Amino acid sequence: MTRSLYWADGYVQKLHTAQEAIAMIRPGKRVFIGSATGEPQELVRALSAATMRLSGLEVVRLMSLETTSLSEIADKTLDHSLNIRTIYLGSADTEAIARYMRFITPMNMSEIPGLFLTRKLPIHVALIQVTPPDDFGWMSLGVSVDVTLAAAQSADLVIAQVNPRMPRTMGQSFIHVNNVHVLVEHEEPLLTAELRKRSGAAEWIGKHIARFVEDGSTLQIGLDAASQATVKGLADKNDLGFHSQYITDDVMHLYAKGVITNRKKGLNEGKLVASCAIGSENLYEFLHDNPGVDFRPSDYINDPFIIGQHNRMVSMNVAHTIDLTGQVAAEASKHTFFAGVSGIPDFVRGAKRSKGGKSILMLYSASKDGKRSRIVPSLDGTAVVVPRGDVHYVVTEYGAVNLFGKSLQERVLALIGIAHPDHRDWLFNAAKEARLIGSERHLGEATKGIYPIHLEETIVRDGEEITIRPSKPVDERRIQEHYYNLNKKDVQLRFFHDKNSFDRSDVETRSQIDYIKDLTLVAIVGEFGFGKVIGVGEYLLLIESNIAEVAFSISTAYQGKGLGKLFLRKLARAARENGISGLVAYTAPQNKAMVALFKTLPYKVKTTFDGESLMLKCRFDEMADPVGA
Repeated sequence: MTRSLYWADGYVQKLHTAQEAIAMIRPGKRVFIGSATGEPQELVRALSAATMRLSGLEVVRLMSLETTSLSEIADKTLDHSLNIRTIYLGSADTEAIARYMRFITPMNMSEIPGLFLTRKLPIHVALIQVTPPDDFGWMSLGVSVDVTLAAAQSADLVIAQVNPRMPRTMGQSFIHVNNVHVLVEHEEPLLTAELRKRSGAAEWIGKHIARFVEDGSTLQIGLDAASQATVKGLADKNDLGFHSQYITDDVMHLYAKGVITNRKKGLNEGKLVASCAIGSENLYEFLHDNPGVDFRPSDYINDPFIIGQHNRMVSMNVAHTIDLTGQVAAEASKHTFFAGVSGIPDFVRGAKRSKGGKSILMLYSASKDGKRSRIVPSLDGTAVVVPRGDVHYVVTEYGAVNLFGKSLQERVLALIGIAHPDHRDWLFNAAKEARLIGSERHLGEATKGIYPIHLEETIVRDGEEITIRPSKPVDERRIQEHYYNLNKKDVQLRFFHDKNSFDRSDVETRSQIDYIKDLTLVAIVGEFGFGKVIGVGEYLLLIESNIAEVAFSISTAYQGKGLGKLFLRKLARAARENGISGLVAYTAPQNKAMVALFKTLPYKVKTTFDGESLMLKCRFDEMADPVGA
């Protein structure tokens, strides 16, 4: 490149119209177009207009919003004028994407800059969009650094649209006038993107996920209504950090409210770190000259080694479909802004390397019309984005599970438990046919159960967190272990006789439940998905009387900590909400603790002894007499 004595003189010499700039592109060249909201629209329009004189052109792009449909031109000309190479990883699900599926080049986002810089995929022309130069000749790539910087650094011909509306972002976002061959001054609004309206399902997904995000966590957040609903659910957290591909309006709002402070990230502390911004004009104004925001290229942002250096890295991404073994496909859709773009595997693996990190994949349990389950028996013919071995947390509007370390049978039971109730029977039968679960297994009424998250509660006893929650199908083995660990006396009090074996029939009915006629609560200590059951409280509806029979068992080390009282209070609340008339319990006469526990309820308790056991009974429409009355 010939340089003038002073960059400002060179700037003037390099000025051309868009048409003149595009005319410099020769047939057969590979042309990169700046990605997402950083797309140089004026240059793309000029390129589109010139396609009839060009042949053999290959357009390379990442996450284009298709303001000018080059894909359509490629289709109409049978790829004669130009061919498209879209760097994207995921399943092409919508009609428009599926029509152009041949253009997709699956790659991990972290590897794309290296593909350009090593010239394994030579970039002949880079069409980019930049800010006007500062006093030293530096122009910022603004909202789109990701793979654009590497494309510009490696291209033979760099054509830059200079747009004063592009925010000047800090970090590794700059390119010098001397390193650009052609400049086209054209002011126009940047592309903006509005997320689709959050559904009730998205809100529930957000509530489930928010429970896993601890104060001081570092976040990576995908692009989807469910992701943004999750962000909204984090408003009560403290000292969160941010390291992600995309900054959105909701992230900006959390930063403005002081929820995201970046003080405890462990890396790049004090900085919002991202490679791209997608959102409103307000977001772009927020980014302009903001020293608290650091833009970096994708080979840094998406490097699993870099991701893993953050404290409590929580990766939250949207999946389109998951099969019963845990294989994940990601969605390609204009509504989710290509939620499956290829950064997901990088962050899934990086978050797992982080101390205290979590990888969370969220998906809707069914299609919008409810007819198709998003949890399927197998991903036949669909691109796998995340292999089953990399999947940890999976969340739908019906609950959350941790698949890490789980057998295929445990995964089946866990995922069916968070599937849409209308599809659980079908999934269960398909799993049997595929021999993923034993032929003797059954779900019964559990296929209709909707997990009652409002019954969840975490308490602290002697400095240890104990979570009380409704049981799930995946809890079967842990409940079994709890019974085996009870001492002889507690077994007798619970089952009214000596018992040395607790086979599946003893625990299956306590994990395969419908939450209405049959409800089991468990008390768990330890990490989600790996916790130890230290208490079980349950009720079973007696149909003829509309009274629910309750029973409890609590590990010796946790007795006297108020767990029985908490169990009973929650079971009574759930029974009333489900239209049950009252509770009954049978216990040994010497079990004074159970008698005292039952009498803590605000109802009249009737006690009857039949010569062998003591029956305690109450009705919810018979309140106890006030103390002192």
